[in-house]
Parts: sequence; C-alpha cells; structure tokens
Amino acid sequence: MNRTKARGFAAHRSLRSCKITRTVHSEAAEEPKPRGRRRSVEAERAILKAALYLLERQPLRKVTADAIARRAGVSKATIYKWWPNKSLVALDAYLAGMTEQVVMPDTGSAELDFTRQLKSVMAFYTSSLGKLFCQFLAEGQSDPVFLALFRERFLYVRRNAARVMWQRGVDRGEIRKDLRANDLSPARGPWFVRRSRVGGHR
Repeated sequence: MNRTKARGFAAHRSLRSCKITRTVHSEAAEEPKPRGRRRSVEAERAILKAALYLLERQPLRKVTADAIARRAGVSKATIYKWWPNKSLVALDAYLAGMTEQVVMPDTGSAELDFTRQLKSVMAFYTSSLGKLFCQFLAEGQSDPVFLALFRERFLYVRRNAARVMWQRGVDRGEIRKDLRANDLSPARGPWFVRRSRVGGHR
C-alpha cells in the first residue's frame, strides 16, 4: 500500500469514527430525562389541586383554564396538553377527590360494607366538593360529550364498584343468588341487603 492510499484509508476510518460518535451523542440527547417526567407528574397534581381549590369556591362555569393555570403555576398550554377543556380538568379533580373520600370497604359483611359506603357517600355529597355533582349534570345538558364521559367515568365506575361488593355477599352466601345486582340502588344499599339475605328477612 503506497502512502497516498494509506492516507486515504486513514482519513476514511477517521470520518467513520466521527459519524459514529455524532450518532451516539445524538441518540443520547434524544432520550427523555426522568427529571422531566417527574416535573410533568408534579404539574398534573398542581393543576388538579388548583382546580379543586377554585371549584370549591365558585361555580364551574366561572372557573377558567387561565385561573387554574395561574393557581397551579403552569402555562395554559400545559393544561391543554392533557385535557381538551377546563370541564374535563374539573371532572378529573372531582373524581380524584371522591376517590379519597368515598370508601369501598371489604369488611367480610355485605351489610356492613354497604352501610359504611353509604355513610361516606352521604358525607361526600354534603361537602363543598360533593355539591359540584349538580353542576356537572348541568354542564352535561349543553355538552353531550362531557355528559357521556361523566357517565362512563363516574356513574358506571361507582356502579361497578357496588356490584363487586354485592357479588362478594353472594359468594359468601349472604345474599340470595336469584337477585340481580342491577336491582341495587346505592341509596338503599344496606336496607336492600338486609331484605335480600339468604334465609329470609331479618
């Protein structure tokens, strides 16, 4: 190999090495940093907390995305990154608050489960947050999409949770198998369980 070819080969190998190095650096730079993801979770929590604070003090229709963003310390664009409108922010905040306050117990007794669940539901609906329920229904009258989401994420979820408690009672032999969980109304849960006990009324 003459000197000209050797120099050419060395230059080609050096160029390939540079390309590989740049590619590795580029791929490393494109990887998302865990710190950024944590900030997103913190921002989401701040938004829901801000929405709850505002909703407990004024009607849903008066709460704006701008006000939520200011209280949460984020931009309005950050809110719209996860929610298409402020009504859905409010719904998520409402559901998060309800999950914390309304219990779905498993005490080993269907009657006691429904009694405790009903008491927590009553306490929730008499709270400032629980009173937003009527505002969500009103919002759904003019927004069919929101109403459908409200039914799916609130009504159906709560009903399915009650069915789980009901089925546990059936499996333990506390509730007659010929009765349907669809007959159960959350407001009459404990009474209905007592009337539905295996072996007659108590």
